[in-house]
Amino acid sequence: MSGRKVEDIKVRECMSVDELMRELKGSGGFTGRKVADAVDIMEKMARSEGCVKFLSFPACIMATGTRGVIVELVKRKLVDVIITTCGTLDHDLARTWRDYYHGDFYMDDAELRREGINRLGNILVPDESYGLVLEERLIPMFEEILEGKSSISTRELIDQVGSRIDDESSLLHWCHRNHVPIFVPGITDGSFGSQVWMYWQTHRKLHINLFQDEQDLSDIIFHAKETGAVIVGGGISKHHVIWWNQFRGGLDYAVYMTTATEFDGSLSGAQVREAVSWGKVKETADHVTVEGDATITLPMTVASLVERMRK
Repeated sequence: MSGRKVEDIKVRECMSVDELMRELKGSGGFTGRKVADAVDIMEKMARSEGCVKFLSFPACIMATGTRGVIVELVKRKLVDVIITTCGTLDHDLARTWRDYYHGDFYMDDAELRREGINRLGNILVPDESYGLVLEERLIPMFEEILEGKSSISTRELIDQVGSRIDDESSLLHWCHRNHVPIFVPGITDGSFGSQVWMYWQTHRKLHINLFQDEQDLSDIIFHAKETGAVIVGGGISKHHVIWWNQFRGGLDYAVYMTTATEFDGSLSGAQVREAVSWGKVKETADHVTVEGDATITLPMTVASLVERMRK
């Protein structure tokens, strides 16, 4: 028994997000306390000199307003490296140039298809706001960026695109501006990668140099005094973060945010303790797994973190 007693949450007028987080810390609540623990760990990462801070997440949340939370982390230099999926590039760029709209999980999907609208959960993405605009805008950029090149890494290509985005709502814009590399190990699994493939149809000497991406990650990992990660969801982006960190003995800090369960052995549902068994997270690491929708948990933790760092 820890000796800490359960305290009631005291809700007050004009209460800040961080004040609420501190109340949750003492509440003995189930996921509530985990969210509060996540903020503590994220603060330790942010304040630890020499700690390289990784962020990984799936593309879907970039289609929502949570995109702004991720942009804020980069804007405030609370993230050093991003590893994500191709769809993140798609949604960031598409929303820079066009709008997405509110929908509902129970809309008639056959009718939506007849209207040229794609449904992503309860977000609606018209054809003209996604595939069409990406094709129109990216191919001319690729012609300019890739002219005369025979090889380029995903990190370099994404950074070059970001340098051409003059919009402060864009993640790629801020990553270029603040020198935060974005790595996409599954670069062809989305519209951005498909447009690269289309460019390759008439430029067969071009190669996407994934080995250079891995070399860049190796240099980051082996020069880091400490490493920490906020990992939303699962898949290739989650695994790439913990895969590389095993080579330095594991992460020193780890925050997982997931809606998946672990009973089926999935990576998305795997708790941090499983990564400890692989040496991907240190046995001594500060860590927590927060179960819940990241469009709720991530904005709450980041708002609290920003408040603390400002103080």
